[in-house]
This record gives sequence, C-alpha cells and structure tokens, in this order.
Amino acid sequence: MTMVGRERESAAVLDLTSGVLVLTGEPGAGKSTLLGLAADRHRGRVLRMTGSESEANLTFAGLHQLLRPVLGETTRLPGRQRSALLGAIGLGDGGFEGSDFGDPGFGDTGFEGAGREDGRHGGPPDRLLLGVALLTLLSDLARQSPVLVVADDLQWIDAGSLELLAFAARRIGDEPLAVLAGTRDAREGIRGGAPAPFSGFPLLTLAPLDATAAGLLLDRQPYPPTGSRRLRILDQAAGNPLALIELARANGACGADSADSADAELLPPTDRLMRVFAADLEALPEPTRRALLLVAADDRAVAGRIEALAPAEAAGLLRITGGGRDGSRARFRHPLIRSAVYHSVPLAARRQAHRDLAALLSAEPDRRAWHLAAAAEGPDEEIAVTLEASAARARERGGYTAATTALERAAELSPERRDRARRLVAAAGAAVSTGQPHWVRRLAARAAALTDDPALSAEASLRVGQVLTLSTEHDTAMSLLLRAAEDPRLRRAAVASASVAGFYAGDEEYRLAVRARAQDDPWTLSVTDPTAHRSERVAAIPALVERADGDPARLISLGAMAWLLDETALAVRIFDDALHRWRLGGTLPIGLGCSAGWAYLDHGLWAQARTAAVNTSSAGAGLPHLDAAARSLEAAALALAGRTDEARTAGSAALSLVDPHRSRAVAVRARWALGMAAVADGDHVGAYEQFRLLFTADGDPVHYACSYAGLAELAAAAVRTGNGAEAAAIVERTADRLAEDPSPRMRILIHRARALLEPSGAEPHFTAALAEPEGSQWPFERAQILLDHAEWLRRRHRVTEARHQLNTALETFRRLGARSWIDRTQAELRAAGVESAPATPDALTSLSPQQQHIIRLAAQGLSNREIGERLFLSPRTVGSHLYRSFPKLGVTARSQLRDLLEASGQP
Repeated sequence: MTMVGRERESAAVLDLTSGVLVLTGEPGAGKSTLLGLAADRHRGRVLRMTGSESEANLTFAGLHQLLRPVLGETTRLPGRQRSALLGAIGLGDGGFEGSDFGDPGFGDTGFEGAGREDGRHGGPPDRLLLGVALLTLLSDLARQSPVLVVADDLQWIDAGSLELLAFAARRIGDEPLAVLAGTRDAREGIRGGAPAPFSGFPLLTLAPLDATAAGLLLDRQPYPPTGSRRLRILDQAAGNPLALIELARANGACGADSADSADAELLPPTDRLMRVFAADLEALPEPTRRALLLVAADDRAVAGRIEALAPAEAAGLLRITGGGRDGSRARFRHPLIRSAVYHSVPLAARRQAHRDLAALLSAEPDRRAWHLAAAAEGPDEEIAVTLEASAARARERGGYTAATTALERAAELSPERRDRARRLVAAAGAAVSTGQPHWVRRLAARAAALTDDPALSAEASLRVGQVLTLSTEHDTAMSLLLRAAEDPRLRRAAVASASVAGFYAGDEEYRLAVRARAQDDPWTLSVTDPTAHRSERVAAIPALVERADGDPARLISLGAMAWLLDETALAVRIFDDALHRWRLGGTLPIGLGCSAGWAYLDHGLWAQARTAAVNTSSAGAGLPHLDAAARSLEAAALALAGRTDEARTAGSAALSLVDPHRSRAVAVRARWALGMAAVADGDHVGAYEQFRLLFTADGDPVHYACSYAGLAELAAAAVRTGNGAEAAAIVERTADRLAEDPSPRMRILIHRARALLEPSGAEPHFTAALAEPEGSQWPFERAQILLDHAEWLRRRHRVTEARHQLNTALETFRRLGARSWIDRTQAELRAAGVESAPATPDALTSLSPQQQHIIRLAAQGLSNREIGERLFLSPRTVGSHLYRSFPKLGVTARSQLRDLLEASGQP
C-alpha cells in the first residue's frame, strides 16, 4: 500500500539498506507510517526504539526496548561490553567506572581535568564503552542478516539511549545495517535543553501535502467531506495528513446533514485539533476511558488493562505491543492522541491517575518518583527527597539529563526556599555535564533569586562559568569564575577553570588576573604563561604525573601542560597513557581534546590528530567554540597533507564560528592552518597575510602561547613577498620576549627564521637548528629546515651536501604524507641533478587516517575486536578496512605489518 503524496519519501525509506536517515516533520506528517512501511517491507531483522513521554527521564529506557529482543545475542560480546550493556538496562552489575558521555570536561583543548574538585576514579558507566558495545552487537547481527533499527519519536527517547544510538549510527560502515528515525524536528533538543545527538545525519523532511494529494487523501476516507466543509478541511488542515484524516473522521461523525452547516467550526491541526481526538473518547465505555487515562500517563501501565483497552484499540486510538518478561506497552496512533486523552479530564483526575500508578510501582523507584511528582498538589519535601534520590541514581548511570530534570522538579516541590535553591544549584551542576549553557544559566538564575547564601551563589557562578568556558562567552565565564574563586572551598576549581577560559580568550587582562590568583600551582602558572620559568615547570611534570596516581583526568591536564611547554614527545606519552587508562577504567571524555590533537600533529602523528578533531566536535550541543577548535585542528591536518581546498573550508568555518578578537586561541590556530594551506599551494602572498595576523601591528603575539608557532613560516613567506624587514622586526621582538628561558622548539624556529631572513649569515643558524638535540620531536618542522638548508646550499653550488639534506627531508615528508612538500623537495632534487622516484608519499599515508590507525594497531598484534573497541568501530568495519588496505600496502598478512611500519620509519 502506498502513502498518498509520499511516493518519493516511501522510495527513500524502502531503499535504505545501510546508513542513517532521519525523517522530520510536524506531528501528523506521516513519519510513523513511513517507519512502519519500512519495517514491514524489510527483509531481515527489525529492532525498534520508540520514544515515550513517560520514560523520557528514565535513563536507558529506550536502550532497554532495543535490546530486549536480542538479549541472547549479547553472549557473544566481550565481557566488558556485555556487562556494560546489561548493567545499563538493569540486568547486570551496574558498578562501572567512568564519566558521562556528554561531559564536556574542557574537552576541546585537553584540559579535561581542570576545575574538578574531587578527581574521582569512580562514576557512571562509560558511554563510549556502551556505544562500542551497541555498535558491535548491531554489526554482529548484521553479519547474520540485514538489520534495520527503527527509532520513532526521537524527541521522547531518553537522552542516554539517544546518544548511544547516535554514536553507533555515526560509525556504520558498509555492512547491511541501517538506522531509520523519526522526530518532530531533528534540531529540537530533548526535554530540558539537552542536545539533539541525531543532528548532522541525512534528513528527509515531510512537507505538507499539496492540494492535489490532500484532496486525494480526503477522498479515501470512509466519509469524504464535500462542499464548503471540504474546503474548510483542506484550508485548515494545511496539508497535514493526520489532521486531514482526523478532521474528515470528525466530519463523518457529525453526519451529512450538519456537515455543511455554516456555523460548524472545524478545529485546526493545533490545540483545537486535540479536542477532536478527545471527542472520540465519548463513545468508549467508562472502564476504557479510565484505562486510557492511565496508559496516557504511563504507556507501560498496560498490565491488567488489555481487555479494558480493547475498544480503544479497535477504534484505532492505540495498539498494544510487546509482552513477555517486560510486559506490554500502549502505543498511541499519534502523540497528539495521547495528549488529548490525558488532557480530556480535569487536573484532579490526572493527579489521581498518577497516584494510582505510583502505588503500583514500589519496585520501580524511578518511575514511582516521577508519578509522585506529577501527582503533587503543592510543595512536598518527601517527594522532593524521592526525586533527589532518583537523580542520584541517574547520575550513577550517566544520565545527567535525567538527573538535572529530576533535581529541577525536586526544587519546585521543595517547601523551603533554601532547599529549592540548593537543589537548583545541584541541578546546574549536573547540567554542566550536558554542555548546555542556557540550561545551566537558567537553573543558576532561579537559584540566585531564591537565596542570599554566598556559598550557593558562589557555586552557581562556578557552574555557569564552567559551562561557558566551552562557549564563546569567555568574558562572562572569566567574570563568574573569578567571583566563585573568592569562596575558599571553590577557589582551586574556579581558578583552574578560569585559566582555561583565559587561554581560550587570550586576553592579557584576564590572563594576569588569573595568574595573580594561581599562587604556586604549577599547572595554572603554565597555562597562564608557558614561557616564564619554563624549565622549572618542565622539571615539575614527572612529580605531578606521579601524584596523579593514574587518574586519567589529571593526566590529560598534565599532557596539556607538557604540550604548552613545548615538551611535545612527553605530552604525547602522557596523552597516550591517559587515554589508555581511560579506556581500561571504562570512561572516555567526549573528545580526545584539541591539545592532544595538536600534540599529535606536531609529533608527526597526523592520523591521530584528525581523529582527535573528529571526536572533539560538540555534535549539536550548541557550543560553537568547541566546534571551531575542532575545525581549526582539522584544517591544519588537511593543509599539511596537501588537501588545501578542504583545509580552507574547515579553517574558514572555524573563524566563522567565533569572534577572532574574543577567541584568540582558536582564531590564531585557524589562521595558522590557512597560512599552511597557502604555503602548500605556493601562494606566498596569501601565506604572509595569514601569518602576519598572528601578531599585532606592533609585533606582539595576538595569543600569548599560540602565535609563536607561526614565526618561522612568517619569515619564509616574508622573504618571498618583499616583507623581510617587517618580519625580521617581529622575529627579534619575539626572541627578546623569550630570551630568559626559550623552549628547544622556539630556539629552532627562531634560528630557521633568522636563516631565511639573513641569507648571508644563514649557515650558523641552520647548523644550530639542526643540531638541537630535541629537534626530532617535531619531524615536519625539522624536515622543513633540511629543505630550506638544501635550497641554500644548492644556490651556493654545494650540491653534494644539498642532496643529502634533500633525501633526508624527502624521506620524512613521504612518511608523513606531506604531498606539497614532497613535490617541492622532488623539484629541488632535480635541480641538484638527482632523478628520484616518482613524487608519491609513503604507501601508508595513502590510506585514510582511520585506516592508518587500524594498521598500526594491527601491527601491534591486536585483534579486529580489540581494535574496534579502541577506535569505537565494529569488528566487521575493522576487517573491511584491513581488507581494502592490504593491497595498497603490498602485504597479504598481518604478520607483515610490523616490518612495513619499521621500514617506513613510522612512529
């Protein structure tokens, strides 16, 4: 059976065999019908997850629906994955360590541990581990037969389940696995302001039916309207299929005699349309209406009421689904019907229904708590305590959205103003982990209006400041965090968070304000001024790592500290250790962090850098600063790989997401990436323009830490554009600023810049730069110096020396996959009389970043399943990547990979 006016949409859902498609449209547009059509026609296994308003605040309720039919299949999962899945839905040991999947944790630069008061190891289950487990299970099922996951009413699916499904959906490879979802609006958040994890997927919007299709749909109804009544229905339904059907049904119920009455007012597809749905209740027996009210309040309240609901099911208002161990559920034909049923009775009757349901749910404290809250007629401390306990359980399971909502409702029910304020502040604290600044702000503002308690006010400021750190409102974040730092209990967390906000902003006034409050904290001192007393700070890192006692959050922060101090190799080791511990402990931050990504990039691990950029994205959380940070890192990796068009797109996108004068760290990095793209294209004028913007008109750094990375590139572009004098002044100004204790990297960059700007006295600078013992930490920059030196040597007819330098540089560029620099080095070799091999990068660099990472892990002896768990891919997808990569690498077995990597000089 085809859907009237939905032929194109029907074809789209029926053609979906792999990947993701999200149907959007207003209520009644036909989304659920299309999902049902796809499920009915699917030649394989169909798994369902349907949103329910009554369970929107119950963590992993949707996951429970999805897994129930395939619980027996989980036995093939690795132990940790199976335990995580079963524990999440209450069927196993829930004692997991970790942090919430949605915890922002300063993830965009790697300062994930900053500003946390406790540094605990324990916590809720890791959403990434759960995501890997779900992906692995779905992939295993798809290996047996095609799998279609149907997720309806995304707007009412609990946030935890939705995040996990979106996680798995984003990693579907070429297996016969498809996710088909329906939602009122893909951009619409979940209740309370949580993000929409399904944003970014392919959308198919169900537009209103045109006049022809709407008329045809009316003609197919049992009592097709005619005359002026028909025109009114067509006009007022505005192409909404459900409204057309329901209004035509109402027209038939009125009878032909009254259908054309001029006084008969039709109800539009808004609130008045709900009255039409409620009118259907009058024909039902009283026991059916009572049962309908209960299942409208809780669609799992079906047990013992199936017979009473039979007339409603026969009337098409709902249908009963499920059964077995988990019981049946009532699925209304459309959410508006459920809402109409619920609101068709007085408030007192609705409250009584919730009280009746709560009395039956003593064994399910979370559902009981919500029904008690809905039944409350006014402030009730006992119910507030119950909700507070429910929030604690939700946090333990990683349900920060549910926890925030429960605490917010508990505050509303609190008789005492102080308790209301306390619970609102606690709700704001939970909401920080959702990464939703507007939600945190609203909660904090409500708390501030209720109390003059300086401790609560300070904590409210801290929570708002912390979440705004991830936004573009760095000024506001700094103000709030410095205010919170006046409370001795919160000082450490507030100052640490303020140092991160100050780093992002790059504002000198704020940097000095935070530094003045840093006392003797080496981490905060390093973040606020990584060039002062650098050697002393570096010497402190080993002891700080020891004191971190394996806490991955603290290790991530120390990795960021090492990166800021230009101890790149140490930073990479710390990041690797932290991320490994994070996975073993069952937790992983929302992203690897851009500081980790930049450290990987500087160290020549470009594939890992791009992975960090992908994992840093806020995925629809409404945090443009976070997205801009990710795009700037992605742009840099693309530029170095010679994919300059893509690099410019990503870099420009990063700059468009922030105000470059207020988010200097991101802006400077984005301009560096755009400058490198120009260098790769041979556009020296464009390169100079970008690198010049890293410094002020007076030659000072725009960002006190990030600008210096472009110093040598500024000089290189300057000598090709006639701006040598201006660049030389900036180089010498920088050298003077860093004279006290420059890092090895800065010594190298200054030597390179001076060599390029002063050709007559260049050799001592080239020699010093290449003799720096720490120079191997930055392989790309070292290869650039070799190339520059070789060009200088060739022009002075020292061809033999130049050839050696060029061959060494070419080997590095090939290993890294720096295509533009490979071409340039090849040209220099030809000018030096050497006919080298074709200008192609190392075979490994021809692979995608993800494939490169898989090859490296396979070379270490990891199985497909172990690789998948580390990279959050299904074993099937890992195997597919290996199958496609082996011919490109010229190998036939995994045992050859280790030798291949060693021969290519890969780290």
